[in-house]
Amino acid sequence: MAGPDEGLFDPPGPRGRRRIAVASAVSLVILAALVWAVVHQFAAHGQLHAGQWRIFGQWPVIHYLLTALWATVRVTLVSGVIALPFGALLALARLSHTPLLRWPAAVYVEVLRAIPLLLLIYAFLLGLPNLGLHVPLFWQLVWPIVFTNTAVFAEIFRSGVRALPRGQTEAAQALGLSHWTTMRLVVLPQAIRQTAPALISQTVRLLKDSTLGYVVSFLELLNAAKVLGEYDHTVVQAYLVVALVYVVVNTALAATAGGVERRLGGAPSSAGRKSPG
Repeated sequence: MAGPDEGLFDPPGPRGRRRIAVASAVSLVILAALVWAVVHQFAAHGQLHAGQWRIFGQWPVIHYLLTALWATVRVTLVSGVIALPFGALLALARLSHTPLLRWPAAVYVEVLRAIPLLLLIYAFLLGLPNLGLHVPLFWQLVWPIVFTNTAVFAEIFRSGVRALPRGQTEAAQALGLSHWTTMRLVVLPQAIRQTAPALISQTVRLLKDSTLGYVVSFLELLNAAKVLGEYDHTVVQAYLVVALVYVVVNTALAATAGGVERRLGGAPSSAGRKSPG
């Protein structure tokens, strides 16, 4: 049987395959040349000298960066723990048959998705003190991330609910369940299961959003690298080390998302192989 992608495009012929191979080879050569040029410039300016990197093997610096990494993780976890349930509630409000719930939820989602996160952080940093409200640095970063990502999570949940067959909702209502009970017990759990990979991917975005902590002088990982690099005159090295940490953390999260997606993708097939009754 033809696969789902067959028929969408014709497979390349011998000439097309040669062109693809040549383009790939040229791209690799260009990329290797760029990497060599960067490394050469670093070496020419002494940035690869062992003395420039020795500081990152000292325990005080390692402890300093680990503390900043934990601050980044705390921002990500707290923001996710708050934004996820509120996003689910907001999605339910958008799906409600009551205009008093549906329209305010729709306005919130559209407005908060349009406002840049940086602008929202500046509003907390500069606007709230003028109103006599003084928020700790941690929450000056967390609340803007929460407000923005709540709208994103709401759209993820809503798309998951929309993707479910209408027959399940109709069957639950035929059994006498109310709209909210059907959403809570039947629809939302399946939507969460279906959108789990997208939710994890958005959590990666939460981690990246935490890098805006420099705006409020919150010492997350990227801001800590800036401070350390300027103090020890190892700006390039500090940013490269922190970039490697971000790559490792984001790769772990991406692998988790891929594992969840494969696990959930295989569940229906295994269920379908069971004989009925």
